[in-house]
Amino acid sequence: EEQDKIQKRSVMIDLHSLQMPFSNTWKYGILALAILLLLVALTILTCQICQLQKCNRTRKSKYWETVIKAENGILGKKMPPLLHDTTKQSNADTQASTLMPGRSQKPCSFSETPQGQADLSSTSSDLGLPPCSQGTLKFSLLYCIERCELLLTGLEAWGLPRRGCAESTIRVRLLRQVPSHIPGLQCMVQEWQSQVVKNCNRPAFGDHFVFSLKDTELEKSTLKLEVQRFDKYSRCAVLGEVRVTLRELKASQSLVLCKELQKTTKDVVGEVLVSLKCLPISQRIEVGLLKAKTTSSGSTAEKNVYARIDVFCRRHREKHQKSRPRAHTPLIIFNETFLFHMPEPAAWDCTVLVSIYEMASDSRHLIGQATLGKRRANEAADHWDLMIKSIRQPIAKWHPLLI
Repeated sequence: EEQDKIQKRSVMIDLHSLQMPFSNTWKYGILALAILLLLVALTILTCQICQLQKCNRTRKSKYWETVIKAENGILGKKMPPLLHDTTKQSNADTQASTLMPGRSQKPCSFSETPQGQADLSSTSSDLGLPPCSQGTLKFSLLYCIERCELLLTGLEAWGLPRRGCAESTIRVRLLRQVPSHIPGLQCMVQEWQSQVVKNCNRPAFGDHFVFSLKDTELEKSTLKLEVQRFDKYSRCAVLGEVRVTLRELKASQSLVLCKELQKTTKDVVGEVLVSLKCLPISQRIEVGLLKAKTTSSGSTAEKNVYARIDVFCRRHREKHQKSRPRAHTPLIIFNETFLFHMPEPAAWDCTVLVSIYEMASDSRHLIGQATLGKRRANEAADHWDLMIKSIRQPIAKWHPLLI
């Protein structure tokens, strides 16, 4: 028995003397990994519990909403499909009629609320009456014959669309008719922009504009005021315009006008000679900018201009290209060509936009734009069709510059 006890003690001593084949670094590493896995498991469990609580809350909120609707008598009362379609059609007609120009519209009352205006517009569309206008602009004009100056003050607008009342501004242009073979050719004498008014349904701009205008030029001049929705990150959207012919303006008498906004129209301020050449094998189009004729009010020989060519295909704009700066003369000669890649198929349903800018010290000024394409005006569409028919041959044609 004593020998058995001695053997057991020796075995126990041998077991205690045994050591793991791993070093301490491996042991601590395995322990840290186990703790990390435990933390990940706890995090996943917590996320699952939070999602479950959110699902329960949404279910309870939907349940109580249905209960409240049922108590109010709304649940189960669905609109017949025929009536639903007619209401959709009436709303679409209302939106289309508000965008249609050239209708005689009555001004809205100043004390109407936006909700009241919406009700009136819907009622008028149902009854077949003309909808409410897109807004009204009020201003005053005074011509001083001694100083040969035209004073524009008291700019105020109301009844603008809701989307245009956040930040609004007014661009003022003084145009003068120029005798030329181009019908309706205008010369932009001066251009101004009012301050930006934010968060106001009835903006009062409070700007004073003074235009130098001779008495002999008064009959051929037109004042154009555009109300715009201002956006410093993109192009400003035009809400409407008001035009005033100054031939009826009497000297030294202040004239207060209150006119409704009309759909904006473009003015012809020059023309540009552009050539187009179709290269179907290489899937390219060659745009040649040859000449440009512009109207200027004063001496612009010290200023430079450049042209920018943009090509849009399937609502995708290719990388634009610019011409070299040229002197701003009545006849600007560019004589430059630009190549643009056109994707398949060979339908060439694209649009070419030619923009001419006047360069200033710290900014640029748009002189005019010409648009060419298959779905544009008659002359632009004819030019495009000739280019498609005349493969590898440049076709040149004059196009009006609009602003």
